[in-house]
Amino acid sequence: MSFLRNKTGMLINEDVLGRLFSGWTSMLRKCMFRVLRAGPIPRHVAIIMDGNRRYAKRKRLQEGTGHDAGAMALLYLLVYCYELGIKYVTAYAFSIDNFKRNPEEVQKIMDLMMESVFLLARLSKIYSLRVHFAGNLQLLSADLRKAAKKLMENTADNSNLVLTICVSYTCSDEILHAIEESCKEKTKIAGRDDRGQGTDRVIKLVDIEKHMYMAVVPDPDIIIRTGGEWRLSNFLLWQSCCCHLSSIFTVWPEFGVLHLVWVVLDFQHKYTYFARKKNAIVDLGNG
Repeated sequence: MSFLRNKTGMLINEDVLGRLFSGWTSMLRKCMFRVLRAGPIPRHVAIIMDGNRRYAKRKRLQEGTGHDAGAMALLYLLVYCYELGIKYVTAYAFSIDNFKRNPEEVQKIMDLMMESVFLLARLSKIYSLRVHFAGNLQLLSADLRKAAKKLMENTADNSNLVLTICVSYTCSDEILHAIEESCKEKTKIAGRDDRGQGTDRVIKLVDIEKHMYMAVVPDPDIIIRTGGEWRLSNFLLWQSCCCHLSSIFTVWPEFGVLHLVWVVLDFQHKYTYFARKKNAIVDLGNG
């Protein structure tokens, strides 16, 4: 059974990944990664996958094909990150604001998401991949929500690579959700113990952070945005205070291994600065 389509709309058969990641191209890639590993490697890379529609329009492809190509680009990136030693990858797949788009396009993306769930289930067995969906999943269809939750449960014990898919997500919604959950938690504590002191009922930073959608992964070291834009578009605003931001003019479906190498080299060049900033924040938090 095939799950995704290639950049021309043709269905991809099951062994496509095996063909793509073998031979001399794989050897060359691994040699580059060996050189990169001489410097600091980011633990967590997040991506704003921008430019799918522009890609399809420029290539004169049928509507929606750009999203297919973007999905394949993400699968390639997962393999690159696995080989390089990047453990956490987060992808901004669908914003809450994207529900305002053409209903046919929204449905196309949701169908592609369902196909991706099945393919990720297969990849999870090869790479010990853990998949986490972050966002307001109640806004998704019942079938997609059920498939996403099942995939999260089935991959919960995997640890080599962690993919977080931000779907039906905005950071403002994430913060609101965390505050609401923190209030509910504190209300329950107050209800169990009327004699509790005020300090037990005060919402602290740690309370909010443990209820964030992204609490399962560390803050990103790098946020990459393709398509030549510099906006974060309500993505990981809470988590990106000490993050290296990288804007790539290439549209997302054309993002490849050389782009990743350039981003990591730029991160290594500025690593000392960001490490110093993070340490200053930790010291401030510790008093």
